[in-house]
Amino acid sequence: MDTAKLHVYFMPGMAANPSIFKHIKLPEDLFEPHLLEWFVPDKNMSISDYALKMCKNITHENPILVGVSFGGMLVQEMARHIKTKKVLVVSSVKHESELPKRMAFAKYTKIHKLLPTGLVNNVELLAKYAFGETVPKRLALYEEYLSLRDKYYLDWAIDQIVNWKSTYCPDCLVHIHGEKDNVFPIGNIKNCIPVKNGTHTMIIHRAKWFNEHLPAIILE
Repeated sequence: MDTAKLHVYFMPGMAANPSIFKHIKLPEDLFEPHLLEWFVPDKNMSISDYALKMCKNITHENPILVGVSFGGMLVQEMARHIKTKKVLVVSSVKHESELPKRMAFAKYTKIHKLLPTGLVNNVELLAKYAFGETVPKRLALYEEYLSLRDKYYLDWAIDQIVNWKSTYCPDCLVHIHGEKDNVFPIGNIKNCIPVKNGTHTMIIHRAKWFNEHLPAIILE
């Protein structure tokens, strides 16, 4: 029966671990979930090369890839290397034109290279980078979710986001985006499924919405 199931691979956002998906429950008779994890990139590794290496963790043909935030960018890069049934990006962007102006400014001024990423063990700072928010009551929660605290990885990830160039948009791509996303404002986003009151961390805080809608979105 397992071969009849659809294999869904989940890729978390920057610095986050797969526990951000722990409340996502897909019907077990239809779907087999698989969790992907970030690794520290090799020196001078491009996002395309990183994606190719990540693809080694895909062990099923025609998988469904689900990526959140920076993970959404990565699964699009992975779809360049392998055949996919569907690619879902959540709280992310599909093209450099969807990046906010402050990131375009950083691209040309290199100001992002001045960010104090050496303080990666400061959960409040890391939450600001990864989730765009530092709600005090959630910091303990974010400490659980944000486990990759490596300065080289964080510098690399921020640089890849700021300088991301993608003109590749597979036909199987579906974009789900929160109306109150403060990292990638929805005003810059084209052709998405909007989530009312959804924030950049809605994969955590709006799991009920995803559990109700993801199966149908995947099967469409």
